[in-house]
Amino acid sequence: MFVSVVIPTYNRRPILEKCLDALERQRVAGPLDQYEVVVVDDGSTDGTPAWLRGHVDRFPHVRLVEQQHGGPAEGRNRGVDHAKGDVIVFIDSDLVVTESFLACHAKALQRSWDQRGNRLCFTYGAVVNTANFEDPTSERHKLRDLSWAYFATGNVAIDRGVLERSGLFDCSFRLYGWEDLELGERLRRMGVGLIKCPEAVGYHWHPALTLDQIPNLIRVEGERARMGLVFFRKHPTRRVRFIIQFTWLHRLLWEVLTLGGLVNQHSLRPTLRWLIHNGYPGTAMELLRLPLNRIGVRTLFQVAEAEGLH
Repeated sequence: MFVSVVIPTYNRRPILEKCLDALERQRVAGPLDQYEVVVVDDGSTDGTPAWLRGHVDRFPHVRLVEQQHGGPAEGRNRGVDHAKGDVIVFIDSDLVVTESFLACHAKALQRSWDQRGNRLCFTYGAVVNTANFEDPTSERHKLRDLSWAYFATGNVAIDRGVLERSGLFDCSFRLYGWEDLELGERLRRMGVGLIKCPEAVGYHWHPALTLDQIPNLIRVEGERARMGLVFFRKHPTRRVRFIIQFTWLHRLLWEVLTLGGLVNQHSLRPTLRWLIHNGYPGTAMELLRLPLNRIGVRTLFQVAEAEGLH
């Protein structure tokens, strides 16, 4: 099995370095014969392409592909176009994996192919969230790391032929969110099964919450809402409504939990500051999710109303 790891990246050079170091340490075993890493730089302005070109000896498995800034969907498609492998593994550039990561995906895929008699499946590895930049793989697995998403591209492996028959990613998803789950809907309709592979562990690094991140987090919620409607237009089903929170139940839920907006990013600021100062940025982030969800759902309904969606 020849595995191509496809990684879109945009202005993440420091954590990308840890990501690529981990991929260079992969143990080739079992069905895994060889692998490559296709890094698609999405128009970074932090010097990522020049840095990679200057370290070709350090990263012998890496091939660099460049594009103008077009988003992760376009980047992943371009990476698949340039890939040589018969299996595609998608991870994000802020994921640091264990040494058995690719071998575990390969073993689980081969076992499922043999059992099913076809390749209509993909493996979904475990993702552990961490704010520990120096030693991300030291983080323990937490309850909030569990995900019920179908085909979340932070850690999946799939046969290239099956992926190409699905039509790849929709490049109309140019902002943040949903391009992977939308592809998942098409894979589901093809009868492609999800095979959990908890042995293929990746540690997803993101910086601990600080107050100056809040404006960007609000911006991301707005982008997610707009892309959620792109998702819904393509798949106007009850399941997708619930996935993107485009229901009156979700609107009522976040209004109640935020007391009609009284609990917001401004009123929470002193509490958030205290939590962060005392070493609880994770708790602060969970608390901030209350107004962030309200903002996202309200934006979703506002944009849908303006566009005549119901």
